[in-house]
Amino acid sequence: MAKKRKKKSENKDIKDRIIETMIKAGRPLFRREILHLGHFRAHEKDEARKCLNELVKTGKIILLKGNRYGLSDLMPLVTGTIVVHPQGFGFLHPEDSDQPDVFIPASALKGAVHGDKVVVRIERKKANRLEGSVLRILERGLKQVIGTFFKGKRFGTVIPEDERLLFEVIIPKRLFKGAKSGQIVIAEIEDFEPGRRNASGRILKVLGDPEDLNVQTQIVIHKHQLPHKFSPKTLKEAEALGDKVDISTLEKDRKDIRALPLVTIDGENARDFDDAVFVKKTRLGYTLTVAIADVSYYVPRGCALDLDAFERGTSVYFPNAVVPMFPEALSNNLCSLVPNEDRLCVCVRIFFDKKARVRRTQFFKGIMRSHKRFTYDEVKRIIIDNDSKTTKKNKKFVKTLLVMAELAKKLRKLRIKRGSIDFDLPEPYVVLGITGNLEDIVRRERNLSHILIEEFMIAANEAVANFLTKRNIPTLYRVHEEPDIGKIKEFVEFVRGIGINIDLPEEIDPLWCQKVLKQVQGTPQEYVVNTLLLRTMKQAVYSPENIGHFGLASKVYLHFTSPIRRYPDLIVHRILKANLKRVRKRPVYSFEELEELGRHCSSRERVAMEAEREMLERLKVRFMADKIGQIYTGVISAVTSFGFFVELQEVFVEGAVRLVDLADDYYIFDQAHHRLVGRHTHKVFQIGQVVKVKVKSVDIPMRHINFELVEESNFISKSKGKRKQKTGKKRHRARKNSKKSSNL
Repeated sequence: MAKKRKKKSENKDIKDRIIETMIKAGRPLFRREILHLGHFRAHEKDEARKCLNELVKTGKIILLKGNRYGLSDLMPLVTGTIVVHPQGFGFLHPEDSDQPDVFIPASALKGAVHGDKVVVRIERKKANRLEGSVLRILERGLKQVIGTFFKGKRFGTVIPEDERLLFEVIIPKRLFKGAKSGQIVIAEIEDFEPGRRNASGRILKVLGDPEDLNVQTQIVIHKHQLPHKFSPKTLKEAEALGDKVDISTLEKDRKDIRALPLVTIDGENARDFDDAVFVKKTRLGYTLTVAIADVSYYVPRGCALDLDAFERGTSVYFPNAVVPMFPEALSNNLCSLVPNEDRLCVCVRIFFDKKARVRRTQFFKGIMRSHKRFTYDEVKRIIIDNDSKTTKKNKKFVKTLLVMAELAKKLRKLRIKRGSIDFDLPEPYVVLGITGNLEDIVRRERNLSHILIEEFMIAANEAVANFLTKRNIPTLYRVHEEPDIGKIKEFVEFVRGIGINIDLPEEIDPLWCQKVLKQVQGTPQEYVVNTLLLRTMKQAVYSPENIGHFGLASKVYLHFTSPIRRYPDLIVHRILKANLKRVRKRPVYSFEELEELGRHCSSRERVAMEAEREMLERLKVRFMADKIGQIYTGVISAVTSFGFFVELQEVFVEGAVRLVDLADDYYIFDQAHHRLVGRHTHKVFQIGQVVKVKVKSVDIPMRHINFELVEESNFISKSKGKRKQKTGKKRHRARKNSKKSSNL
């Protein structure tokens, strides 16, 4: 071990000498010049040549034409990863995250493909954008490709499913592995030297029929490179934990709250239960107990389970499957708060006054037992519908549920009062049949039973955040920056243009956003204003630097309530538990560690969201494939230079009406006002407008749904500036119970 460390140290010294030599020279050098000017002795030269090659591989030094070596730091060169757009151009994401992305025209990719590590030369600066060309491909990023196999006489080809991969994989006949034309396969790339148009490889695995939903899920998993296989060591650790809580081994400071009638409230198809709740009405107000699965008890920092969970960052949920952060032995059993089983938990107990204002908080480790597993629908039938059958069946929980609803309403009222923004935009819910077939795609219902859990989880998250912040304990916050003033200005100009009188705020705050949403609530403009205001918002991320959460109007906020499915919550659990008795002198995580963890977890969250979104798109095109010619009512959800998108009301699907299918006029794209304007007829197609469309075509491979307009009366007259459309009470009713899509 000592010998390896010494060797590593010697390599570092040699690399430093090479770089210093090149800096002193101030110009590109031949290899012999580097060895000579660096005064490398005979016994050092072989190692120096190896180190030089390693520096070239990492991009620190560039091998230029004529076999000269140049320092990338002294030239307009940037090293990073190429992200290719389906239309052929690309962007370089630099290794240094502080550097801006570089635009790469299609002609300047020089054989680089999506995912490659490359060196790019900056060619020019245009306004705020850098433009460059690929100088050298350092490393091919792709080792495997998932795609559709097509069989030939002597060889076959795999067409990648990822539209950013603009090449094919050639498969020799002997390496088909029984694949048939049209099947989805995983191919390993064996040869893809720079300069080659296509790669060559072999088939690793045949997944099967692309119409199978399970195969579609596998496509998305592989395309987004989601870690989906646990290491043998991880599975062994999970198995060793058993499936029961051993009470005899528990800590003395762990409270026994098994008699407390805690319940879980989740979706009908949920399998991992992170949280259980109970509310007691008291003389002074309310006492809320939120019990969260104590995953950190079983997953110490640095173990195999922890390393696999860190790599994933989050569980990924598809309509027909889940890619869990932990093996099922933990996520669906030992850590899941299933009914009538002893489970370890970390508890937040909040004491409220009669107006639901926090009086004090309490945190402790506990052992609990869930007394009932409720679904959102069951709770709705009790607290909203007053359904006699459901109420009678759950008689002993009815009073508690009604008290929960009472507290949740008051908490929501206070949160709205402080400025918390609630975007009333619908989310999709995929209905699958008994055999797993796709039956429908509808708007997800959101009612008081959902709000109840949301409010309790927000309260618990804020309570933990306040506890750690007041004691100056480094932790990982969930932060949400305020929107850019430039985007808000554009939004205000647009809203004024459609007749809504709002002023540009001197200072952007959540209360102003909330005021705007209230102003249009129940009006025909509600959809467009909700949509465009949401688009001005930045994405929430994880960071050790507390800048507050703009969307929730919260000064301190973090994620604590879902440690089974989110790694940031597991981090917070470790920090909280370590500081329950007294503040540790040495933090559980340093600020620098939390910064890196925050970047990683935010990145994994984005990948998960993209994967879930793509899976939904794949299901939507398949659902609409047999609906050609059918007519639907929809609302224009976005306007572009090539047409506009329509979100249907009857089914939760979006498609495009292209300009080529609007044959009655030439239409001009008015980007500032999110509309298309007819040059002669002065017709206006604008975001938020209700239209009737017919399904014209569905392109399953490209995931495109094309509509054509069938009702000419639903347009806005530019000259009069008034709507000649039915605003449609039905649309407001359909959206009334939809689930909010605010980015918490």
